[in-house]
Amino acid sequence: MASTTTKLNANSRAAEGSRAARRLRRSGRVPGVLYGGGADAVGIEVDARELRLALAASGAVLDLSVDGAKPTPVVLKEAQRDPVRGQTTHVDLLRVRLDEKIRAVVPIELRGAEEAPGVKQGGVLEQITRELEVESLPTSIPESIVHDVSSMEIGETIPLSAISAPVGVEILNDAEETTVIATLLAPRLQTETSEEIESETELVGESAGEQAGEGGDSESSSGEA
Repeated sequence: MASTTTKLNANSRAAEGSRAARRLRRSGRVPGVLYGGGADAVGIEVDARELRLALAASGAVLDLSVDGAKPTPVVLKEAQRDPVRGQTTHVDLLRVRLDEKIRAVVPIELRGAEEAPGVKQGGVLEQITRELEVESLPTSIPESIVHDVSSMEIGETIPLSAISAPVGVEILNDAEETTVIATLLAPRLQTETSEEIESETELVGESAGEQAGEGGDSESSSGEA
């Protein structure tokens, strides 16, 4: 949870199209947009390494200074990444007030799967919902919501109602009763089904072979006649 902010310096930039953005990336800079807070949107550029370190250290809130001006609290609204290298190629930053709640999407982290009795028996833990929308003050947004699954048995399901949010954080979901976070499946069912299919295939093959043999004997008898 972000109880402090991390400073990040940026320079303003004019919107010059994708060619200019590619030049920025080649020089180690990341283009972006700063908006919200009742002010106009501003094109910005930041050092790629500084951005990476700031996002890793801050949790939710950044103190952003544009062209050396007074820092403004912002949160990362969206980041685009290169699908191959995984590097950040563009960021959208949102101005916020530290005394007003905002909405954000945070990941769900399941811990203790290796100790779960169902997993030890060969079950497979399938995580169905991986992110949740939450509402809280910017400095209270958690980096993730952690849930312990070390006691799960085969066939057990974790509903959204079983997830506890940190103090000051509200989980927003209109389908709480029907939302499933994870379930523990038994792979034996798939194995048995495969064995049944193989067994049926062998029986069909044997039956077809017998019919072919009977047909062959009939043709031989006709030939002799």
